Amino acid sequence: MSDVLIVGASAGGLAVAEALRRRGHEGELTVLGAEPHPPYDRPPLSKQVLAGAWESERAHLRPPSELAKLDARFVLGDPAVRLDAAARSVVTASGRTLRADNVVLATGLTPSRLRGQDDLAGVHVLRTLDDSLALRAHLLEGPRLVVVGEGVLGAEVAATARGLGLDVTLAGLGPAVLADQLGDPAATLLTRLHAGHGVRLRLGVAVEGLTGDGGRVTGVRLATGELLPADAVVVAVGSRPAVGWLAGSGLRVGDGVLCDSRCRAADGVYAVGDVASWEHEGLGRRLRLENRTNAVEQAQVVAANILGEHRPYVPVPYFWTDQYDVKIQVHGFLPKEAEAEVVEGDPEQNRFVTLHRVGGTVTGVLGWNMAKAARLHRRHVAEALNPATAP
Repeated sequence: MSDVLIVGASAGGLAVAEALRRRGHEGELTVLGAEPHPPYDRPPLSKQVLAGAWESERAHLRPPSELAKLDARFVLGDPAVRLDAAARSVVTASGRTLRADNVVLATGLTPSRLRGQDDLAGVHVLRTLDDSLALRAHLLEGPRLVVVGEGVLGAEVAATARGLGLDVTLAGLGPAVLADQLGDPAATLLTRLHAGHGVRLRLGVAVEGLTGDGGRVTGVRLATGELLPADAVVVAVGSRPAVGWLAGSGLRVGDGVLCDSRCRAADGVYAVGDVASWEHEGLGRRLRLENRTNAVEQAQVVAANILGEHRPYVPVPYFWTDQYDVKIQVHGFLPKEAEAEVVEGDPEQNRFVTLHRVGGTVTGVLGWNMAKAARLHRRHVAEALNPATAP
């Protein structure tokens, strides 16, 4: 009958609340959210919502009737600003003090920014629903768009913008689109896909800064001296865990909230999702993952541990991305030194699965328009991570 306070009202926080109720928890539940919106899904923000295929309400994770069944108190639009881990109390921006027997931290990420971007109109980041709606409104004006960052978010925004008919340039430090996440041959194919859809690519070069006139952005200057003209810029150069508010809390923070293998940061304090850095017993090292699948899976373990089960969290990492007519799924890790082997399909046919090995051990699986087949090969990664429990 303990009370639980969940700080963060996105997928991870909501999943903790739902898992607790499914497991019979009858104590008080409070979900504290920095944004005024009810819990919503983030992956559609760079795709369906940005493209206008979905109204913003469709991104909501649950209808009001389902949220009501949780018998939880939702405190929205009031960010947490201070935590006392020993007292398990949270102070909000409005001055509220919330206390509970268990506190779950699910505050996610804060986008990284370029120097000077906040001084120029027309420069966007994409993290929240409001960010997506503001960017869409600007894109409907038909501006020349420069996307800074060749990772998942930048590539998805570029693909969506091209689908809207915009003039798009994608700039980034990597040698190929998603090179760090996909490795070859997929990153090379994805780069060609973007070029084939008319995206101008400026890869392998640093961004030196932004240019502006009259308080509005006019371009992106590269380290080579080239100026990319722009009426709109999306900055997608990564994010950092939202841990600034935890200064003086008594918790250990670094690249996220530092937790044990049970996702416990302190007695009665847990972390889940993008902000959680935990000890993965299968890997024998600390891990932090930034994707929706991890947030929801980790939430199940956190809920179980709050209720006394003492379960380690040992997932097979997974993420996906949809760009143009391509759906990519990745299970495990695809390090640069890995050797990739096509084991099903054919890259020339736009459908294939690759196994990635380091020293003969499978570290990851990639599916390109072959989600089911990639899922079947996932067992190789699971066996390597945790042989005793792999399916």
